[in-house]
Order: sequence, then structure tokens, then C-alpha cells
Amino acid sequence: MGDRVTLEAFALLAGYPSGYQFQVIGEAEADLFELMGQMVARMRRSLGQQHLTVELGFGLVIADWEVRAQITSDANEAFGVPVLIIDGQEISWEEFGRMILGFEGWQFKLEIRDRCEEV
Repeated sequence: MGDRVTLEAFALLAGYPSGYQFQVIGEAEADLFELMGQMVARMRRSLGQQHLTVELGFGLVIADWEVRAQITSDANEAFGVPVLIIDGQEISWEEFGRMILGFEGWQFKLEIRDRCEEV
């Protein structure tokens, strides 16, 4: 990346990136071990957060009124249907819609961030 360096970490499923994905960007001259330390700390914080819980009769539901996710797509769909990665799990747009339906009438804020930023 010219004057920048990027470190990435991701889970694999059947040999392909799936689930959790992390990235940090630093100066090309930066200490790579320090960048790795930053990424590991970010991974620990992210893995320590649980946004979904299972409730009998409802299945997966949003826990604690907040969700952090990564946007990806379903490779099996011809037109790239959106899929969210929440707590390392692939959640279809339809399934996520069912989760937020319980908040009908409420408001929410959707904020899109670069994957190298911590949310």
C-alpha cells in the first residue's frame, strides 16, 4: 500500500474467509510486532462482545440493544444478497430483519465504518 502496511486476520470456513475478519493499517516503517499487538488487542475486545442471544421460542435475538456487524454477501446468490457477520455468525438480511421487527416503531442509527476501524 505504498507508504502504508496492512495486517489482516480472518476465520476460515472450508478454506475461505468467513466469520470474523480484522484489519489494522499502519505506516510502512512501523514496528510490525506493535501493529500485531494492536490487532490482537482489537480481536480480544471484539471477541469479548456478544450481540446476539438465543431465546426459547424466538431463536436469535439482539442482546443489550446494540449490534456491531460486518457486511458481506452470499456468494451462492447471483446478485450478491447482503449477509451480516455478527458474533462470527453469518446472519441473512431477512433473519436480521426478523430480529429488529421486535423494535417496530423505534428508531435506530446505521453507521458504516471502514473495516480497519474499531467499532
